[in-house]
Amino acid sequence: MAIPRQLPNAITIARIPLAIVFFVLLLLAGAFGGDDLAMRWVAGALFVLAISTDWVDGYLARRYDIVSDFGKLWDPIADKLLTGAGFLGLAILGEVHWWIVIVILIREWGITVHRFIIVHEQVVAAAWMGKIKTVVQGVALGWALLPLHVWLGMPVWTGVTLWLMIAALALTVVSGIDYVVAQLRGRREPA
Repeated sequence: MAIPRQLPNAITIARIPLAIVFFVLLLLAGAFGGDDLAMRWVAGALFVLAISTDWVDGYLARRYDIVSDFGKLWDPIADKLLTGAGFLGLAILGEVHWWIVIVILIREWGITVHRFIIVHEQVVAAAWMGKIKTVVQGVALGWALLPLHVWLGMPVWTGVTLWLMIAALALTVVSGIDYVVAQLRGRREPA
């Protein structure tokens, strides 16, 4: 079965408006000190759907041998926009500590800016550690965004949320260091 060559890239690009809609719904769910549970479910489900497409576009591109430089560059950017919106929204709502969000966003957007700076030399695809980081961030954010605490009778900021956020933070920092080291090694090797 053949698929359109641009399908993986279209899925990647679709995550960008989904991230914006998700962010607005999340903020509206917690607007004015309220707690609109239905809107929070919708925002959380939209995040889970959008982050799940990260696996789909990568699978299709590899399976049908249609990996592109466009996808290598824009897939991580779409991921960072979506996860960044999740972390930022949770911080605005007071559900995640700002310092965690600031560290994560500095790492994420620092590497994104670097990718754009060197794009004329090479397109840097996500490394395995960066992919694991994105999965852990997606799980941590999905857990924090979906109002499962209501069903489980737990406070919003539970031990599970805390440990998932710490894991996401640790992998974000470690994968950022791995990226920098790999780039430094690559620049030192002869062409």
